[in-house]
Amino acid sequence: MTKDQFKEFQNEIYIGEEYNFHYGNNEYWISQDEEKFYLTKVKGSVTQEFSTATQLFEEGKVDGRFICDIYEDIEW
Repeated sequence: MTKDQFKEFQNEIYIGEEYNFHYGNNEYWISQDEEKFYLTKVKGSVTQEFSTATQLFEEGKVDGRFICDIYEDIEW
């Protein structure tokens, strides 16, 4: 994913979209409900919860790394 694609991806999460993506050999899912945002590792159903989309992107980790640090290696 390019930097521009990552910004578009973030904007779409902010407005309510949900996405599945792959990093390494794992699948992840970003979702939300009326109260929280979630980052879930599909295998094993390990979920991180966040109050805002901004918090998800600042604090959410994939394989121990922040999303903003790995976006170039994320696959759709």
